[in-house]
Amino acid sequence: MMLTKPHPSSRLLLPTTTALPNPSPNPSRVTPLASGRGRRGHHRVCASSVAPAQPASVAQPTAPALSRVDVLSEALPFIQRFRGKTVVVKYGGAAMKSPELQSSVIRDLVLLSCVGLRPVLVHGGGPEINSWLGRVGVEPQFRNGLRVTDALTMEVVEMVLVGKVNKQLVSLISVAGATAVGLCGKDARLLTARPSPDAAALGFVGEVTRVNPSVLRPIIESGHIPVIATVAADETGQAYNINADTAAGEIAAALGAEKLLLLTDVSGILADRNDPGSLVKEIDIAGVRQMVADGKVGGGMIPKVECCVRALAQGVHTASIIDGRVPHSLLLEILTDEGTGTMITG
Repeated sequence: MMLTKPHPSSRLLLPTTTALPNPSPNPSRVTPLASGRGRRGHHRVCASSVAPAQPASVAQPTAPALSRVDVLSEALPFIQRFRGKTVVVKYGGAAMKSPELQSSVIRDLVLLSCVGLRPVLVHGGGPEINSWLGRVGVEPQFRNGLRVTDALTMEVVEMVLVGKVNKQLVSLISVAGATAVGLCGKDARLLTARPSPDAAALGFVGEVTRVNPSVLRPIIESGHIPVIATVAADETGQAYNINADTAAGEIAAALGAEKLLLLTDVSGILADRNDPGSLVKEIDIAGVRQMVADGKVGGGMIPKVECCVRALAQGVHTASIIDGRVPHSLLLEILTDEGTGTMITG
């Protein structure tokens, strides 16, 4: 509201036809009109009796409030860049073990949805699967970062991923204020699988032969978040365990996603696997392939790198392997220039 400083000569004007008594020796007092009351019952007020207007004090925002709006303002160019774009997030590892990190990831996902991005969540559930395998007396086994999956293990994988983890994530997203739709690769033939080339050693571990994105697009366009468990079936209906990183990459490619994000338990790709400080912040396809050939990338990082390369080759703009142990790693990767892991470009 604009305040106007009163002019020194200003006073309330009275009708010239009204008779006024002799001026009072005390100019500060209120002097009644000759009739005792004015037309509307007002009194004549001398200018000296009007206190000068004082400028209103300006409320100063607190430092935390200023910091919060500064962050939002600085994020504007990134929000504008990604608004309306599909971002596929593979969720697993340490970020699923810790309730605090789990809450952070879900809230960040909902925030991205609220500012106009179109997130798709593809999840694993390794720790939960291991826990339930232990209950039935099965020792988990891995080969080159992939779970060895016999018939009993496949049954446990499907029950845990589809029946438990998937619905838990849907519920958490709902509590955080968004809406989610839980799916697995079997639903509407979202993912069609075939046996892995190493099926003799891995069992019912599959590869993705086809993605049907038509079931996802209406969900995404309606503002909901698809939450996808990576269990699929082949043409005969046989269930397969699909590596979540691999599935996320294929889904990102089929949707023409702007970005693929893989949450991991490590900082990203390291130039020296024994040196956590040797993080490679950005690398292209040729560079990462050379690192694999040189043996600098191994173990569980191999399927992550391979799925990123395949997604990029099929049109995904960028793929990032980020540290899921860091709070708000999703927001740091998308809404700032400083991510927490390695970005791979085409």
